[in-house]
Order: sequence, then C-alpha cells, then structure tokens
Amino acid sequence: MSTAVLTPSPSFLRTLCNLRWVAIVGQAVTVLVALGPLGMRLPQWPLWSGIAALAVFNLYASWRSRRPRQETPAEAFTHMLVDVAVLAWLVAWSGGIGNPFSSMFLLLIAVSALVLPLRWVLATGVACLVGYVLTALFGRPLPHMHGNSFNVHLWGMAVNFVLSAGVVLYFSTRLVAALRQREQELARLRERFARNEGIVALATHAAAVAHELNTPLATMTLLAEDIREHAADVETREDAATMRELIDLCRDRVRALAASADLGTPAAVDLDGVVQRWLLVRPTIELRRTGALPPWLAVDASTGHLLQALLNNAADASRQAGSQRVDLDLRCEGDELVGTVRDYGNGFHESLPFQSDQLFRTSKPDGMGVGLALSHATLERLGGRMSMQAVQPKGVQVQFRLPVAPANEETP
Repeated sequence: MSTAVLTPSPSFLRTLCNLRWVAIVGQAVTVLVALGPLGMRLPQWPLWSGIAALAVFNLYASWRSRRPRQETPAEAFTHMLVDVAVLAWLVAWSGGIGNPFSSMFLLLIAVSALVLPLRWVLATGVACLVGYVLTALFGRPLPHMHGNSFNVHLWGMAVNFVLSAGVVLYFSTRLVAALRQREQELARLRERFARNEGIVALATHAAAVAHELNTPLATMTLLAEDIREHAADVETREDAATMRELIDLCRDRVRALAASADLGTPAAVDLDGVVQRWLLVRPTIELRRTGALPPWLAVDASTGHLLQALLNNAADASRQAGSQRVDLDLRCEGDELVGTVRDYGNGFHESLPFQSDQLFRTSKPDGMGVGLALSHATLERLGGRMSMQAVQPKGVQVQFRLPVAPANEETP
C-alpha cells in the first residue's frame, strides 16, 4: 500500500501547534492545582522542565509552520514524537500509569491516524506503546493522600475524558468536511471531463466536416455566380450577390477551422470584424453596440467563437419573444477584455435552469446545446470568467471577462 496518499498540510501543523499551546496551559494549570489546592508532593523541577521544553519546541514549530513550503509526513511524525516524549516524561514523574492522564497516549494515536499515512501512524503507535511501557516500568508512584485520593483520581479521569472527546471531535469534523470538499471537487472534475470529452469529439467531427465541405461550397459559389450573370432582373442579381457573400463567409470559416485543426494554433482575430461578419449572417437583428476596443487588440480565435455563440443565443432568445434587438458592449478595462451581451427574450427557462458547462443541453426548440458549453470551456481555457443575470423588465445579460496583454507586449 502506498504511503503517499495522505500528506499533512501546513494548516494541520498550525492546528497541532495551537492545540499544543492549549496542552501546555492545561499541563501548567494541572501542576499548579496538584501542588496548591490538592497539596500533592510532586517533584516540581522535572515537571516544569518538561512543560518548558515543550513550550520552546512549540515556539520553533509555530514559526516554522508559517513558512510557505510543502510539509512532509516525517515532519508531522516528528511533532507527534516530541508530544509522546514529553507526555511520557510528565506522566512518569507524576504517578506513572496510575496517573489518570496516562491514557492521553491513545489520543495522540487517534490524531495521527486522521492525517498521517499508514506507516507513520504505526510508527506513532509504537512510540506511544514504548512511552507507556517506560512510564509503567520507571514511573514514580503518586504520593499517598489521606481521604480523597480516589476522588482526585476520578476527577482526573473525567477531565481526561472531556479533553480527549473535544480533540477527537474537532479533528473528526475537520476530516469529514475535508472529505466532503474533496468529493465535491471530484464530482466537478468528472463533469468537466465528460464535457471536455464531448467537446473534443465535436471538434474532431467539425474538422473532418470542414475538409468535406470545400467541394460543395465551391460548387455553390459557381452556381451563385452563374445565377447573377444570367439573372434578368436587378432583385435576383442582388440576391445572388448576397448569396455569394454568405457562401464566401462560410468558405472562409471552414478553411479557418480546418487550418486551426491542422496546425493546432488558432490565429488571432479582430473582434470588430467578427461582429461585422455576424451581422452579415443575421441581417434582421437590430444590434445596438456601445464601447470601443483599442486598435492594437487582437485576440485568440476562440474568443471570436465565444462572442458569436453569445450573440447567437441572444438573437435567438429575442426572436422567440418577438423582438429583434440585441445589445452589445465591448471594452478593455485594465488588462481585461470585458464583453456584455443582453437579449430581450423571456429570461431563464423555468424547467431548465442555467447550466453553462453542460454540453447538448438547451431550452431552444431548434438548438443543439453547444453554444454556452463551448463558451464556458473557452473561458476556462483562457483564464476568464462569465456571469449571467436576469434584467428587468425582461431579458438576460451575459458578461465575460478575459485577460489580454497590454499594447507593449503585443507581438508585431
């Protein structure tokens, strides 16, 4: 079995140091109560020297735990070993195994089992066993007390139980919370992996189809030219010219897709040009644009695909509600590209809540459910983020933010 499954985090060592401070205070209070109100004749210097040694070690451990570095199981075991040694020393000088706090060795084993790999837990158990045996063999018996010695022992057992229960409960709740957080993270990773698998399959098919579409697009180009040359009226020639423009746009898109798939490095695009080409495809949409982009800005081609997907979703949502209006705002704020797209549709679908990262999930009758999923994947890859909110009286506003390089970092 691998022993690298669990690695103690700096937060655990800091927590261990904080608990050790509590233990130091508790040990000091216990010694003071035993020497004062209870009048027990205990050797003071061995007890106070053990507490002082633990305090000095904890000062060093607290300072070290706050330094940014990777903790190792060996270092955590060293902490536990110091605790075992000091506990054995204090118990040996205050009654040996007759001391009600001798069962604290079990608490150290329980704490190590929650965070350390198996072999280090076994090593901690062996150290606690050795410490317990040494206190049994060489421990100094408690001095005889007349009348209430048994009651003192019972009170010591009660305090020991409360302390042990508190420490075990604290570490157990932390462990359960960490396990739940890890399960949630694994669930998110599984969903992301399934989505990315679908995107990769879609990209593979798209690249193959892009190569296959060259021939029919060339044929359609010839047919459009032939219709325009032989058309008898002006309206038909204008329609043929518009058809030719759309065919050229499709051909350029297909070639760019095939080239990026072959080279693996999509070229930079101009977002103003992306918007103009989108308007050519959706001529009935009333696009109201605000904001301005700097002339030096050239972004990844996938950012252009992201913008087109958001514009298409907004246009479809507005059209379903009987509107043709879409608002677009593009601007640079510092080192971020900020884009805001608003539609005038009916808002979120009640039976299908917004889940931008799910592939092939849509509320549109003729939609394929890839637009927002691809947008989410693009933002994730480029280190951006996206927010979506309802707008009154109707409509949805989507805003994305992407990091961009300053003008002086652009390559010519």
